[in-house]
Amino acid sequence: MEFSLVVVGLIIAGAVLLFYVIPVNLWITAIFSGVNVNLFELFFMRFRKVPPALIVNSLILVTKAGIKDIHTNLLETHYLAKGNLPNVIKALIVADKANLNLTFKQATAIDLAGRDVLEAVQLSVTPYMILVPKITAVSTDGIQLIAEARVTVRTNIQQLVGGAGEETVKARVGQGIISMVGERNYLSVLERPEEISKKVLNDGLDAGTAFEILSIDIADINIGINIGAKLQIDQAQADLDVANAKAEERRAMAVALEQEMLARVQQARAEVIKAEAEIPVALSGAYRKGTFFGKRVKA
Repeated sequence: MEFSLVVVGLIIAGAVLLFYVIPVNLWITAIFSGVNVNLFELFFMRFRKVPPALIVNSLILVTKAGIKDIHTNLLETHYLAKGNLPNVIKALIVADKANLNLTFKQATAIDLAGRDVLEAVQLSVTPYMILVPKITAVSTDGIQLIAEARVTVRTNIQQLVGGAGEETVKARVGQGIISMVGERNYLSVLERPEEISKKVLNDGLDAGTAFEILSIDIADINIGINIGAKLQIDQAQADLDVANAKAEERRAMAVALEQEMLARVQQARAEVIKAEAEIPVALSGAYRKGTFFGKRVKA
């Protein structure tokens, strides 16, 4: 009796092990789902360290979705390349239902590039908004304007691999707004901001990026400082400093000239004093010579 129980247990354990190694249930599920999978191929997946359930379920999903030209080798290859196979399959189904041109090769390339392919497809179907940081520009009349922009984009599946990201879009939009504001006066910008956004949009700023720009909207424009007036004030102050320097130079020269004149006056006074000092000497000499009164006087 005990021997019979052991035999039955071994048979059951062997059957469980056999059905685990050879996933007959998966094979039956695939057959009834309209997917042609070789039973021995499922068996050898165990040795390649590929989960047969993942491959079969993925193949059933794409088959039911009507996606063709996908077989087990492609699915195994992507799994062994450390790709996110369920994400790729979901992305393919979403893209197919949304009539997006996305092949299995493109989807796997996007996935292996480190991008979320399912999110990319969803964003391609449903656009989203990129918030551009505040942009500071100066109009032709020197008024500083601070603008806030909103860019509505959707993913460009064909350029997702190798395409530039959000930061490039933000930088290009900011550059375009600054350029357009710099060609107008501030009143024109405040009255018709939509013209700036239209012109910026028509410049093809999404070239080489992973996005397609649908619209650029200027949400708000605030007036900053008057750069032109500030520059004029700075120039006037600089001119005043130059004038003051020249005036100080002229004053210094006048003071120097005054001191020179005073020195000459002192010199002239010294010569006068010297001449006055010579008068008594001359009188004394004339008296001694007897020529004091114009003729010699006899002693």
